[in-house]
Amino acid sequence: MVNQTKIKEAVRLLLEGIGEDVNREGLRETPDRIARMYGEIYAGMDEDAGDHLAKTFAVESNEIVLVKNITFYSICEHHLMPFYGKAHIAYLPDGKVVGLSKLARTVEVYARRPQIQEQMTIQIVEAVMEHLKPQGAVVMLEAEHLCMTMRGVEKPGSRTMTLASRGCFQEDPKWQELFFRMIGADKVYNQDLTQ
Repeated sequence: MVNQTKIKEAVRLLLEGIGEDVNREGLRETPDRIARMYGEIYAGMDEDAGDHLAKTFAVESNEIVLVKNITFYSICEHHLMPFYGKAHIAYLPDGKVVGLSKLARTVEVYARRPQIQEQMTIQIVEAVMEHLKPQGAVVMLEAEHLCMTMRGVEKPGSRTMTLASRGCFQEDPKWQELFFRMIGADKVYNQDLTQ
């Protein structure tokens, strides 16, 4: 649970620390706004992915399930700056599936907390494996990190890609290849190789 009082105090100190007048008109309500905003962007701290993945449905055929281009926004725990992008999740069921929106909600659980992309990718794939018990799962995140684009090396447009796979997606290359084809990554990679 976000402690709004502490956040407000911290924001006031931060503003004073950079030499601002916390009482000037434009900043007077900023601590309150930031405290409310943090309640939203860190809402995943109080959530468990298992709550979203608990209700499943029996299926007779075990064909690949993929949800791609799930937009997410997160905060880098190293600089407390945003990173944002798309998540792609696939799994091969073993007799049960989950509502598609629950995969997007699972992404939100892990994105809405101080985070690093590498760990978030692993957390999502492990949650799918733990709660759905599929034959395998794979998660790929593509993100732009503002800590890299507006400070430090200042390289806007650069993207970081992370991949975590388990079960059949880790053990059998054909499943990972199918995943890449389904998300369209094979076209991107092949085009890059021919240019």
